[in-house]
Amino acid sequence: MAITSRIARFSRQVKRPHGLCVKMSAVAALGLCFIFMLSTFSPSSSSLNSQRSSFSDIAEPVAANEKREKQLPKENKVEPHLREKDKTKGEGAVHVNNPKNDKKKVRNPTGEGVNLKQPLVLASNATQLGKEQVVDEDLERENEGEDELKEDTEVVDEHDGVTNGGIEEDLDVDPLNEEKPEDESAAEYTEDEDAGLKTTVGKKKKLGPVFDTQAHYSWKMCRVRSKHNYIPCIDIESATRKLQSYRHHERSCPKTPPMCLVPLPPKGYDSPIQWPESKLKILHKNVEHPKLESFTKTKTWVMLSGEYLTFPQNESEFKGGVNHYIESIEEMVPDIDWGRNIRLVLDVGCTDSSFSSALLDKEVLTLTLGLKDDLVDLAQVALERGFAAVVSPFRARRLPFPSNVFDTIHCGGCNIPWHSNGGMLLLEINRILRPGGYFILSSKHDTIEEEEAMLALMASICWSILAHKTDETSEMGVKIYQKPESNDMYELRRKKSPPLCKENENPDATWYVPIKACLNSIPSAIEQRGTEWPNEWPQRLQTFPEWLSNKESVIADTEHWKAIVDKSYFIGMGINWSNVRNVMDMKAIYGGFAAALVPKNVWVMNVVPVHAPDTLPVIYERGLVGTYHDWCESFGTYPRTYDLLHADHLFSRLKNRCKQPVGIVVEMDRILRPGGWAIIRDKLEILDPLEVILRSLNWEIRMTYAQDKEGIICAQKTIWRL
Repeated sequence: MAITSRIARFSRQVKRPHGLCVKMSAVAALGLCFIFMLSTFSPSSSSLNSQRSSFSDIAEPVAANEKREKQLPKENKVEPHLREKDKTKGEGAVHVNNPKNDKKKVRNPTGEGVNLKQPLVLASNATQLGKEQVVDEDLERENEGEDELKEDTEVVDEHDGVTNGGIEEDLDVDPLNEEKPEDESAAEYTEDEDAGLKTTVGKKKKLGPVFDTQAHYSWKMCRVRSKHNYIPCIDIESATRKLQSYRHHERSCPKTPPMCLVPLPPKGYDSPIQWPESKLKILHKNVEHPKLESFTKTKTWVMLSGEYLTFPQNESEFKGGVNHYIESIEEMVPDIDWGRNIRLVLDVGCTDSSFSSALLDKEVLTLTLGLKDDLVDLAQVALERGFAAVVSPFRARRLPFPSNVFDTIHCGGCNIPWHSNGGMLLLEINRILRPGGYFILSSKHDTIEEEEAMLALMASICWSILAHKTDETSEMGVKIYQKPESNDMYELRRKKSPPLCKENENPDATWYVPIKACLNSIPSAIEQRGTEWPNEWPQRLQTFPEWLSNKESVIADTEHWKAIVDKSYFIGMGINWSNVRNVMDMKAIYGGFAAALVPKNVWVMNVVPVHAPDTLPVIYERGLVGTYHDWCESFGTYPRTYDLLHADHLFSRLKNRCKQPVGIVVEMDRILRPGGWAIIRDKLEILDPLEVILRSLNWEIRMTYAQDKEGIICAQKTIWRL
């Protein structure tokens, strides 16, 4: 009875509101009893504490890269992309299909399965080359320069919602030494009220694969109003806009990168004229534009002659010839010693590219800034001729260049109202001009009001006018100004307008950063960049200033790329370098790759990604040119303007940044000329699906090479599209 009474009392307690605790206690007690009985009566052979003496019967897990190397999956099926139905459709996106059990197989250039551990194979003759000829040290280590650079934080413009140049923390680590972070929570932000910017300071996100390894691709031609000259972040494609207003006033990119392919000019396209003959003539159909033909009828420096656009020697917008114009500038200011004291020139407003051509003969590298309102597309003509040029709006935002880098800035009849809007555009020129640098302004007709406004503006920013002369031959009024070399002049101003920028203002932050109505202070300490004028060219390429603290890294980067280019790129890739003039390094660090190409007749656009450490000032200090860019967006250039693209671990540094990384490959296809080359170096987990994408674009894979988990692809774009 006592036991029965206790059980009844326990049941009543369980039914009470607080009976849950009693229930849990009962379950726990029963569980302990069960474990005690099991351990007491079970035989030792089935003990929970027994151990294995061997793991031979268990399959060892294989990493993703190792699995691909040991057993390559079946070949990927690429959807046909030249079907007749695709030609009639509008602007399309890439079609991606993901069958559940469709495992891809990466092909080698000969179409057979390859062991990615084997040495380099050239597609042209399937010849295996020895390591002493093509193997480079970079497959054994990541870029040394990046490892020693300080990680920065991402800055996002709260109005545009995009990243800012050179200030975002690089999410990747050394691919050979460290593992990727496993997970990452949402980022936290701190706001800079003065700059209107938000800074990422949060934890890191989980990094997935860059490319979908099970995707199928089929492509359509872009059906856009600018047709074969389509620049996605500059051209307006709204159907309601008039043709004469088809350019944005500011850089404005589509929400998602275009996934269509830019067609060739309607009358066909042919291989560009080789350098240096291209200085004198180019194929008209390669740069065909509705207004270009009528433009040539009014100019003497460019003429339409049959199928060519010709550029008579010494003919120019400047009467008396461009050589007379350049020499007269040097006579006015002898310190302007072209090619020695002056190496880097920015030519604002692309008009007559003969200016770039004539300075190139004097070892001066001129970067032409093609403006958005150039409806004749003269920047495209300059690029086709083989001159450095970039297209960018110039209105309210900073240009994508560091501060204090250009030796001289030239504006020859560019029709820019420098004195308007408080001189904002001239303040931007002041930012990028080197202390002690020269601003050359030439025009034919200036009103008295414009003269007075310019005098007041120049006095307010303390620029000295060194010479003012109206040349009788050219009929051009040429004015040469010089930026001050110290802050002393700023302190002597009666009116502190424009004011000096705040000390926490970063003069090198440019990506979607508005032009500030202030003057950046001029560096004064010897450890600051800009206090000394660089050495004469070509010594400045190999000598480094006092402010550069990591000289050893720059020297190592230079030696590293010189060895690779000499032993591999020049002789091991099968590239015909006589057809290469315009080169882009899509992820430059210290300009070592560009320095290695100096002996060749090429120029290199060094692109420093906005999320990478800011090394672009070092590149300019060496006498080379470059720009900031976010590869999640389209680059500021015309289609078919580069002969060779170099991407060293670019894609592995873009994990979790771009919504559609395949859009970067589409952009490479847009800016590369048919017959042009791409050298891509990265991890095998990226190169495997990337090779599939390139084949879907009808690129020919000329060479593949792999060592451990790193590899190289050398591919050539074909001329298949119509």
